[in-house]
Amino acid sequence: MQFLGSVDAKLDAKGRVFFPVSFRRSLQKEGEDCLVLRKDIYENCLVLYPERIWNMQLMELRNRLNRWNAEHQRLYRQFVSDVEVLGLDANGRILIPKRCLRLCNMQQDVRFIGMGDTLEIWALEAVQQPFLEPECFGHELERIMNVEPVENK
Repeated sequence: MQFLGSVDAKLDAKGRVFFPVSFRRSLQKEGEDCLVLRKDIYENCLVLYPERIWNMQLMELRNRLNRWNAEHQRLYRQFVSDVEVLGLDANGRILIPKRCLRLCNMQQDVRFIGMGDTLEIWALEAVQQPFLEPECFGHELERIMNVEPVENK
């Protein structure tokens, strides 16, 4: 499953938003009809996991944690406690709980960002924060990919 690109959308007064058609097609192609929503660990956005991806990541986390270690149990509990299971309604919308909207200061305008196997939902006014300046972005990719920087002549 690949979610790529970004789509702007509007929340209604109840917190419903149309799930972008391009992303909906990816879900349907894979036979997914259930999504798992939680606040991102690092950023002020929400993350949507197709159920299969959520289950794989949850199993990976569980396998790395010891059930008989109190700190591991607290970590796991915190990770799973704020999860919401969502489905698309007949009109292709998801209902984002008010509590989740408040966590990320979402009012009306949001942006869905495809992150490969997950989707992020950002308040439109905050969406520039996770991005680097173009020059920094290039340098970071070079560093991570172990590419020698090209000197400008």
